[in-house]
Amino acid sequence: MVRQHIFSSPSGHDVSTLRLLDLTLPFPVENLALDEALLEELEERGGDPVLRFWESDRHFVVLGRASRVADDVDLVTCQEDGLSILRRASGGGTVLQGPGCLSYAFVLPIGWHPDLVNIRTTNRFILERIATALRRWEPATTLRGISDLAIDDMKISGNAQRRTGKVVLFHGTILHCMGTALISRYLKHPTRQPDYRSNRPHGTFVRTIDAPPQAIKHVIADTWNAEPTHAEWPRARMPRMIAAILARSRDES
Repeated sequence: MVRQHIFSSPSGHDVSTLRLLDLTLPFPVENLALDEALLEELEERGGDPVLRFWESDRHFVVLGRASRVADDVDLVTCQEDGLSILRRASGGGTVLQGPGCLSYAFVLPIGWHPDLVNIRTTNRFILERIATALRRWEPATTLRGISDLAIDDMKISGNAQRRTGKVVLFHGTILHCMGTALISRYLKHPTRQPDYRSNRPHGTFVRTIDAPPQAIKHVIADTWNAEPTHAEWPRARMPRMIAAILARSRDES
């Protein structure tokens, strides 16, 4: 199949330079750490931009950088069910991840495209293209709020960013078969919410997209002309990244 290049960056790199990394590590903290290790690696050493996919085989809760456990999480239920509660380095809200929740991460030099210059233009630049890819299953998929994807007015994807001087980590989730009852079990009704939510509970605000995860990965990778490579991922950075995540994930409630 011949891929069609959709756009080019000012530096002359087109989307075929994205390196595709479809890699899920055994433990939740390792998967969060790898996103951050990829960010640091590109910041310090340069190289090709990366598109990564992963999906954990166990449920766990992830707080945004400024989120509060007391505000967002049913701590007692999480402890009873043995769920980890971790804090990522990026902003955004608290999410439940695990089976049925496809995670993706773009690690891109800020100079790669003009729309990566700030948070809002980056959201639009990436999410409008993902929305277009997902419309083959759900024609009503659109960017809603600041950084959500929704089908009509029901959310299927939340996203967040971590920005350094030269690189942006843009990562998010797509719900493909995670039931809303699980989300309601472990997460409280959020204190912060986009206007389009209209204070709806998780059960009437969140839904899944009826599409297989492998097919979702394929169309997103195809949209960005991301290609698998045999390049090594930054294993040496992982212990330090894991330690940092565990340190900032201590209960602050």
